[in-house]
Amino acid sequence: MTVQTAKQFYTFEEYIELEKTAESRNEYLDGEIIPMTGETTNHNEIAGNFYAYLKTALRQKNYKVFFNGVNLWIPRYRHGTYPDVMVIEGKPIYEGTGQRVVTNPSIIVEVLSKSTKNYDQGDKFLHYRSIPQFKEYILIEQTRYYVIQYTKTNDGKWLLTEYEGEENILSLESVDFEISFKDLYEGVEFDEEEA
Repeated sequence: MTVQTAKQFYTFEEYIELEKTAESRNEYLDGEIIPMTGETTNHNEIAGNFYAYLKTALRQKNYKVFFNGVNLWIPRYRHGTYPDVMVIEGKPIYEGTGQRVVTNPSIIVEVLSKSTKNYDQGDKFLHYRSIPQFKEYILIEQTRYYVIQYTKTNDGKWLLTEYEGEENILSLESVDFEISFKDLYEGVEFDEEEA
């Protein structure tokens, strides 16, 4: 009797086909499919709040704002992932056919969790920085009022700004947008354990 083993290497095209019917989202990293951790309600509240306010602020301007379900392809690292929020200036540049996978965000927002925070600030940020259009990276804690903002300067350097405390206001550098922490964290309950 022979036992079939699961395939260990996938092309990006195979991964995209599998994602169409997957019950949960997965990342793709150089041939490997990696399950993404589940979201907490705090994570969902924060990402949704940021998206809603940003989408409204950028209405009728030359930007597209995407939330959670649009895949980002990073060719240099052969990495497919789902940022929590992405902003594309102008028109999306798609990978392959259809409108499932984009390649050109200028802003990426990630809500941090215990299991992903080091990855989001390390290798994932390294991969994001290979995107020519990428200018601003926002990392939001879900268990306290704390945001990290990275902005790319004209000479290609990345500047770090940290915000801590409920009375802060986050102002983006690459688009005309600001959000108070009260609005950003609306509906969040800090007494829950972080995922």
